[in-house]
Amino acid sequence: MRYITQLADLGRGDLAVAGGKGANLGELTRAGLPVPPGFVLTTAAYRAYVAASGIGDEIVAAASDGRADDVRALFTAPVPDEIAAELRAARTELGPAVAVRSSATAEDLDDASFAGQQDTFLDVRGDDALLIAVRDCWASLWTSRAVAYRVRRGIDPEEVALAVVVQEMVDADAAGVMFTANPTTGARDEIVLAAAWGLGEAVVSGAVTTDDLVVEKGTGRVRSRSTADKAVRTVATGRGTEDRPVPAEQRSRPVLDDAEATALAALGTRIEEWFGAPQDVEWARADGAFAIVQSRPITALPEPAAPPPTDWSVPDRSSFYVRASIVEQLPDPLTPLFAELVDGSVTRSLQAVFGELLGRSDVVGEGDVALPTVNGYAYYRYSRRGMARLTLASLPAFRALLRRGRQSLRARWQERAHPQYVEAVERASARPVEGLTDAELLDGAAELLDAGTTYYTAVQTIIPLAVSSESVFTRFYERLVRRPGGPPAATFLLGFDSAPIRAERSLYDLATWTRTRPALVAALSAASTASTVAAIEADGPPAGVDAATWQEWCDRFQQHLAVHGHTVYNLDIAVAVPADDPAPLLGTLRFYLDGGGADPTRRQRQAAQRREEATTAVAARLDPVRRAAFRRLLRWAQSAAPLREDALADVGLAWPQLRRMLRELGARLVAAGVVERPDDVFWLHRAEILADPPVPRSDVVAQRRAVWRGQRQVTPPQVLPLGSWWEKAFARWLPASSGEQTGAVLRGIGASVGQVTATARVLGGPADFGRLRPGDVLVASITTPAWTSLFAMASAVVTDVGGPLSHSSIVAREYGIPAVLGTNVATRRIPDGARVRVDGDAGTVTLLDEDGSG
Repeated sequence: MRYITQLADLGRGDLAVAGGKGANLGELTRAGLPVPPGFVLTTAAYRAYVAASGIGDEIVAAASDGRADDVRALFTAPVPDEIAAELRAARTELGPAVAVRSSATAEDLDDASFAGQQDTFLDVRGDDALLIAVRDCWASLWTSRAVAYRVRRGIDPEEVALAVVVQEMVDADAAGVMFTANPTTGARDEIVLAAAWGLGEAVVSGAVTTDDLVVEKGTGRVRSRSTADKAVRTVATGRGTEDRPVPAEQRSRPVLDDAEATALAALGTRIEEWFGAPQDVEWARADGAFAIVQSRPITALPEPAAPPPTDWSVPDRSSFYVRASIVEQLPDPLTPLFAELVDGSVTRSLQAVFGELLGRSDVVGEGDVALPTVNGYAYYRYSRRGMARLTLASLPAFRALLRRGRQSLRARWQERAHPQYVEAVERASARPVEGLTDAELLDGAAELLDAGTTYYTAVQTIIPLAVSSESVFTRFYERLVRRPGGPPAATFLLGFDSAPIRAERSLYDLATWTRTRPALVAALSAASTASTVAAIEADGPPAGVDAATWQEWCDRFQQHLAVHGHTVYNLDIAVAVPADDPAPLLGTLRFYLDGGGADPTRRQRQAAQRREEATTAVAARLDPVRRAAFRRLLRWAQSAAPLREDALADVGLAWPQLRRMLRELGARLVAAGVVERPDDVFWLHRAEILADPPVPRSDVVAQRRAVWRGQRQVTPPQVLPLGSWWEKAFARWLPASSGEQTGAVLRGIGASVGQVTATARVLGGPADFGRLRPGDVLVASITTPAWTSLFAMASAVVTDVGGPLSHSSIVAREYGIPAVLGTNVATRRIPDGARVRVDGDAGTVTLLDEDGSG
């Protein structure tokens, strides 16, 4: 036969002939699994029909314009005689009723399932009905949902075709779906079953309620089951299907008993092993036997996660545990190696800074302060003795704020702390990592981390200067100067240069230069982020770009990374910085290439002009006493305003070299068979890394990653122990609200004024940056200077952690977008893609779908 191939003659390599569904069913048939007999009307038949009907050009034109309904209307001609004759002949080998299923070439793929995009017809009887069902399957290649799905995946409409699977109908008394890995938790050791009475199409479409079971892979033990009240079932009628009430005695009865669930799970395990990847399987049961009617890869399977922790007890209830200061830059659970290295490093840095400021080495004693983890999250732990010592030392330390000249905190940061940090990084970077032993690499990484935490502690002494100067000026202005309708206090502190603004300007200037080279713009806009990064690393130009232009662009981009690529998204050394992975920057660069965003130089100049005009106007109307106080306090606040951002931007100076050293260790561990990927080194402890002889630890890494993912699903309390007087006494000083927030309105700190209603985009880190679209509300746990590139696209900012002087607040005001910070729960309470109203004046975020305002 020319157009028909039996399922037994097909396999996974026949995608172009049989489509995804047909190829997979052929593979299952070859594997000896219980697949109903049938055949595939190949894609050649579809192409022959389109050619005979003369509708090919019209299909492509309408599909390219998004007119899917117009495409389907083209499929009116009868099936050509030659194809119809083959169908009638092949049909005689099957039972009286058949199932007719669409099988597109862009379907059931490893990276895109396209599930439910095309049509299926059950209980098809007679040749005429079969021919109509086949033609309708062909037309369903062009449903609105199928066309939109392919557009999102970048699939050319001229390249797709559709085969049709025809199988003997299984008159099922029960059916459902089976996932050979848990699609919710990602657990690979669990098989999840959904079962209902009747045929399976209603289960797949979600039209009926199902029993849900979780079966332990390997043993077949049923770990859990939920039996539904199943009111409706889909049945064959002899002329199609219809929904009918489930008999009363069956409604609450389990569809599958434990033995059947075990048997079905065993089939799922065989299927997964045959395909070599977790599968989404459709099954049916008739006369006590199971049939497999479809299998496709699970394309959106989350990584395995352990159960989220619920116990927040601490080892020492007499100590005070708080998430503040450096912990604000650690929003996620810590990776094991970083947790091991940073604890002692932070303690040593505190000892050093108090020793320098007060000339005493006994302020922070052994055991007074530490940075342990609770459920993976970092907390400052202060013993009672340590808290008492720090409290007594706070007044003399506060006096350091008043020092001037070479003894001031600003001079200490600029002339000592920063140069010492730069020198430490340069010294470490001068040693080729390839020539260092494993122990030297670990020791060198620890020394660099010590240099980083020491610098961060120095930065923390700058922050009170910025906080106090802005707070005093704001209070004076709002109470004694501002008139109704006057500019907010923040107006007088905007338009100054800072490291994040310089980084933004550098990227914008690169985009401006690029826009003068159309071929380069076209190449960067068309290419995926991954392919652009690969081209940068391979030092080879994309198609259509000459080598000289590409080299100059790469040189300019690398220069940007050399100056700004050390900014951290998260202080945990397991998180890549832009110098390691520039992919997150490319989304913003494309945004600029498309004409998005404001020129940062112009925006800064306009802000400075508004600032100066407002300053002149206010000073002119004040009496001499208030004018003098206004000018003096304003000079103080303006001199300190950019310091915080400049200081914080360089915290990660050591991170590129630190990560280079540790990833060299990781590469050696891969070569020794200890782990699978270089980045797995961050999930080991020092003793495990240096073990001699090496011990394979891939299973340990996988287990720790799963625990980390479970921990990341919870919101850590700001203060521990829970319910202690510590929690009540310090709650108001913390960078996020305490406890959960329920209801449609989340409250935080209004840190930048204005109101915006838009789509929320919840970003967990740099890997998610590409999901932000212009006009989205940026929702994140925190933002650091490395997040600044996203502010050009965002319409508002919402964070879990932060206050009026955090990075999010300062940059949001520079960009003129609303910000609500310190909600504690935004990333967990706001669904990604939800419509929200951000009110920076009131400090609220309203989930419009929940309050009925959407």
